Amino acid sequence: MFCNSCGARLLGGVRFCPSCGAQQGASPSPSVLRPADEIDYTLYGDDMQLVEIELDPGESAVAEAGAMTYMEASIKMDAILGDGSGSDEGKGLMGKLAGAGKRALTGESIFMTLFQNVGSGKAKVAFAAPYPGKIIPVEIKSFGSSLICQRSAFLCAAKGVSIDLYLQRKIGAGFFGGEGFIMQRLTGDGLVFLHAGGTIIKKELAAGESLRLDTGCLVAISETVNYDVQFASDIKTGLFGGEGLFLATVSGPGHVWMQSLPFSRMADQIISARDKNQGENKGFNNPLGEVASGLGGALGGLFKG
Repeated sequence: MFCNSCGARLLGGVRFCPSCGAQQGASPSPSVLRPADEIDYTLYGDDMQLVEIELDPGESAVAEAGAMTYMEASIKMDAILGDGSGSDEGKGLMGKLAGAGKRALTGESIFMTLFQNVGSGKAKVAFAAPYPGKIIPVEIKSFGSSLICQRSAFLCAAKGVSIDLYLQRKIGAGFFGGEGFIMQRLTGDGLVFLHAGGTIIKKELAAGESLRLDTGCLVAISETVNYDVQFASDIKTGLFGGEGLFLATVSGPGHVWMQSLPFSRMADQIISARDKNQGENKGFNNPLGEVASGLGGALGGLFKG
């Protein structure tokens, strides 16, 4: 049981919160988030990582639909219309649907999955990222009350973390920043797990310190960081240097997380390799079948080099 006003944990049956004195029984304020559950975790692997979360009795975690890899018998799984943070309580069905719609715009599913330990002992549940990369554990309260992330960065979190929409207000960053106008805002005081491609690096920027990076390499920033885009040094470098016409610019104070291999870059390489090899004769085990399926494709492969 939690306080309707300040979110403090309460004993059952109390009428007034010992922390703030608020009377209980009224609908909780939608602007107050419940304290997140305190969870333990272990990361496994290097480039294809998996995070195993250990839940005490009664503790819960929320995850993006389809992220679960395995769970122990005392873990109860439940699809919820919301993020379980309590931020949409008192808004009714339409309010919850609006919140779910916002999350859908950020790349998450309308429904999330709640994993709760209903047993009498500790239990474990594990989650894996959908593509090669790193899983980043972030304690939100260590970087202020919120974190701004790229779309689809959220993997799982302790129950009590709110996943919401963040609109990029700068037109240049929205059009040319690589992330578009829509990003994710994660709010709360708990542990959240983000995933991104390749190797992840975190930098702390002092006030006035700035960093320029490829527009697709930004993973997350603390809300105190200023994010914008700038032209590359000149048109010739932008067109022929391979880095594009625009670079993302982040300015402190605050923290910045970056990825070495954005999923879009990896997908482009896969598509390029597929197109390059399309039509090449690969039928060593069945050469007659390959010839019969199209001599023209084999000849085309010869001219591709």
